[in-house]
Amino acid sequence: METISAFDRRFPDDNACKAYLAAHRWPDGVRCPRCNRKEKVYAINSGKLFHWRCRNDDCGGRDGYKFSVITHTIFQDTKIPMRLWFKVAFLILTSKKGISALQIHRVIFGENSGSDYRTSWFMCMRWRAAMKGDAFPLTGEIEVDETFVGGKERNKHWSKRQHLGTGGTGKVAFIGAIARKGIVVAKVVQNTDTATLDGFVRRVVDKDKVDLIATDEHVGYRMLSRGDAPLPHEAVSHGSGEYVRGIVHTQNIESFWSLLKRGIMGSYHHVSKAYLPLYMNEFSWRFNNRRNPDMFADLITTCGK
Repeated sequence: METISAFDRRFPDDNACKAYLAAHRWPDGVRCPRCNRKEKVYAINSGKLFHWRCRNDDCGGRDGYKFSVITHTIFQDTKIPMRLWFKVAFLILTSKKGISALQIHRVIFGENSGSDYRTSWFMCMRWRAAMKGDAFPLTGEIEVDETFVGGKERNKHWSKRQHLGTGGTGKVAFIGAIARKGIVVAKVVQNTDTATLDGFVRRVVDKDKVDLIATDEHVGYRMLSRGDAPLPHEAVSHGSGEYVRGIVHTQNIESFWSLLKRGIMGSYHHVSKAYLPLYMNEFSWRFNNRRNPDMFADLITTCGK
């Protein structure tokens, strides 16, 4: 699906969405979300589609455990139509630089619909939480870099301004690693000291299958090639005007940071520090699945686990 028209044809109503969710959540047959068995799971013939009862001993035997296709998913107990949930996911996935909840609200409900903007915001945040994934360990040639997100201190209101210092003053720190021609892993960190940077790199890379770890000259990476488990680490010195030395550079991870910052500044304008990890989920998921033709289906499958 590449257009809104294609989406509307594929998902004309809630039943089409629920059928799609069931097929991708349980490709080998409906399983009970409580005991994870598919034996003794029966459809409930009460006029409600996509409802079942599990009669395994672990789930109450004959009386059984009743569940639906949205049980134990991000849609559980929702009063929002499934078609709206799916459309929000589609809009998020097809917006390379992100799309704000306000813009989604305008697209789905219209300017004068009278519906609450907070509904759109809530759905966007639930989808971003569902996009969390552990896309590691990384192998091959890997680039690692840190960056900061936030406005300049001198541009803030005086009451919110901290002391003027380095480029990271008053900003939120991120650390990221990318396998060249592969996937990215990124997270929000409290600081960029040696313990944080070194620990992150060693956690996300496969020490037996990494050929190169390329970074800048930040002192936090100095221990990567030392100690009991040394890694093949090379650095370029940005401070000396060196950005590329053979295969040693950080251009790919810097391109990802650029995409993230353009999205935050151009699409969201302002992002609360508390929710930055969820926005990172969104950008990482979309980047890692940029060549995946089944990106939408994979997201639906993830939220049903």
